[in-house]
Amino acid sequence: QVQLVESGGGLVQAGGSLRLSCAASGRTFSSYAVGWFRQAPGKEREFVAACSASGSWTYLDESVKGRFTIFRDNAKNTVFLQMNSLKPEDTAVYYCAASAMRIPTRVRLEEDYDYWGQGTQVSVSS
Repeated sequence: QVQLVESGGGLVQAGGSLRLSCAASGRTFSSYAVGWFRQAPGKEREFVAACSASGSWTYLDESVKGRFTIFRDNAKNTVFLQMNSLKPEDTAVYYCAASAMRIPTRVRLEEDYDYWGQGTQVSVSS
């Protein structure tokens, strides 16, 4: 069992930065791949970024490539999403999710993730 808790959300102006954290419980967290998803008001939840269990492989959606970075510190059971050059369209609730696969076969699909956090709100003003 893995429990995930996101933090680091908030209100920021366009062009600003935030770092989201996803803290996990469980001794085997380093065996899980982790993904970040987001859901804007009135829209479906969408994939943002993912990293493998070791952190050596990462994958980002085109909409955030060059602005966001995903990385993890397995010694601290935490995965981070560094968000730079934020835009108003990045406004959403951000969720982290853990997959029992070291690299999810269908990394962009929610069905490949087994555990989810409660989400953290990110709001970007223009």
